[in-house]
Amino acid sequence: MVEFEEIINTRRSIREYSDKEVSDEDILKILKAGMQAPGSRLGAEPWEFIVIKDKQTLTKIGEIKPRVTNASVAIVLVANIERAFYKTVWQQDMGAAAENMLLEIVNLGLGGLWNGVAPDEERMAEIGKIVGINDISDLKPYCIITVGYPAEGWENKFMDKFDESRIHYEKY
Repeated sequence: MVEFEEIINTRRSIREYSDKEVSDEDILKILKAGMQAPGSRLGAEPWEFIVIKDKQTLTKIGEIKPRVTNASVAIVLVANIERAFYKTVWQQDMGAAAENMLLEIVNLGLGGLWNGVAPDEERMAEIGKIVGINDISDLKPYCIITVGYPAEGWENKFMDKFDESRIHYEKY
């Protein structure tokens, strides 16, 4: 395992992957990390996950989100609004789950990319249809996290993004 500070500092958006398969054990660890995220109400977290390994499905999604096509795995994060306690903050809950997953991906020596889907209703509906959701009223595709072993030159690495001028104390 990698030190937490190193995970935070080296996480990058990995857009190219090698052909090496991601193990089911690692996928489960990533999903568990997502489910450990803070939610707006304990026991009423809206997240559900669709794991996609099928190359035809990845290609179909890639017609909408091109970076999905070459991944070993794609995980579609879906908000189940019926389960959510607070119906208006589901995107915050889903964002927390997505970030936990991305950090666990780095911890496992893998690469990941957050592919945005929400709030574009048309894109949400298109992705929904591909993964078996015909009505996005209560099941809302939020994002797609691609997972794989980074291709050469695409490794997670430190890039200093700290900018002290963006810090304000007490008032803007």
